[in-house]
Amino acid sequence: MTYLIDRRLQGKNKSAINRERFLRRYKSQIKDAVGRAIKGRSITDIENGEKVSIPVKDVGEPHFGHAHGGVWETVNPGNTEYQKGDQFNRPRSGGGAGRGRAGNSEETTQDDFMFELTREEFMNYFFEDLELPNMIKTQLTQTPEFKNQRAGYNMSGTPSNIHVLRSLRGALGRRIAVGGGSRKEVARLEEELARMLDDGVAEDDPQFIELKRQVHHLHTRLNAIPFIDPFDLRYSNRIKVPKPSTQAVMFCIMDVSGSMDEGRKDTAKRFFILLYLFLKRVYDKIDVVFIRHHTAAAEVDENEFFHSRESGGTVVSSALHLLQKILGERYANGDWNSYVAQASDGDNWDNDSVLCKQLLINSIMPKVQYYTYVEITDGPQQNLWEQYAEVMDHHRNFAMQKIVTPADIYPVFRELFKKQVK
Repeated sequence: MTYLIDRRLQGKNKSAINRERFLRRYKSQIKDAVGRAIKGRSITDIENGEKVSIPVKDVGEPHFGHAHGGVWETVNPGNTEYQKGDQFNRPRSGGGAGRGRAGNSEETTQDDFMFELTREEFMNYFFEDLELPNMIKTQLTQTPEFKNQRAGYNMSGTPSNIHVLRSLRGALGRRIAVGGGSRKEVARLEEELARMLDDGVAEDDPQFIELKRQVHHLHTRLNAIPFIDPFDLRYSNRIKVPKPSTQAVMFCIMDVSGSMDEGRKDTAKRFFILLYLFLKRVYDKIDVVFIRHHTAAAEVDENEFFHSRESGGTVVSSALHLLQKILGERYANGDWNSYVAQASDGDNWDNDSVLCKQLLINSIMPKVQYYTYVEITDGPQQNLWEQYAEVMDHHRNFAMQKIVTPADIYPVFRELFKKQVK
């Protein structure tokens, strides 16, 4: 017979099994709530949990009830209006907050069912439509790595961690401390014996024999002191400390011209979120800079970056000029690792694409650790793609991929950031 023991940590008055069953049953409603949360949430806050609201009508459970059959006679105390045989209308449904009428309104309302997703549950739902395997989900949501560092000594531990030198030093000090008084007494008695022999006292003298017995007893006590005792053992103590990491800056560049609809912006946001989570595993401090462009470029906050509407043409070089300026003014020293992610549908003025290539090759790529370009379109590659392809011939830290549907985001991300074969 096989026994399965569930050792998952559970909060007070909570059941992990019931929670999993609930999440499976209302998976579609939770996914919709997570999708709404992603659109209204900052990139840097994506790893937090989320409060999810589900309408009560969606969580209703079927149940059996007992109907009142036959003829019933009831007595209502305080009745001054009805007599036996009178008929009256059924009262309106109500009872409890959120049900029945509010004021003079005839509409009935119901409270939503609220519960909170944990960080891990929220990230799982976020990655689900990106076709992430479970192992990759864990890798992207794990905490930063730690390294072992020596921190003094312990009096307990495993045999492999015994510090020999420190243990022997402690044993030597213990033997000196424990046997110090006996050694002094032995030295005094031996001097007394030598003086008695010089004075001609016979060895069979009772006093001489007593002194020899005392010396022998003290030597026996000294020899009984163990060379090393379990009390002397010292074990190397190691603690885990976060690995030191430098600062990083993440540049998000996106085309917001009329051809970039909300669907493409949402796809770009998910790609930027993946890049932020990837960098968060390595760096403790990350600055995020948002640059939007159409015919002109501007540095904006995240809300304006994703939700502002623009129309007109596209001049990508304006964003690259602004990127070059910010790199020189704020992140020119060697304390920052710079990463750039650019998302566009590929539309650009023909002459401007050549200028973009020259800016990347000559000015920008030598200053950044990695530059990724994703083209979000289901059509053929545009002139910007053709010019960017030549940048890859000059710099190995430049990569580009095409995204057609949201399901392509994670495979493209894996391809962009896979380990390079040396």
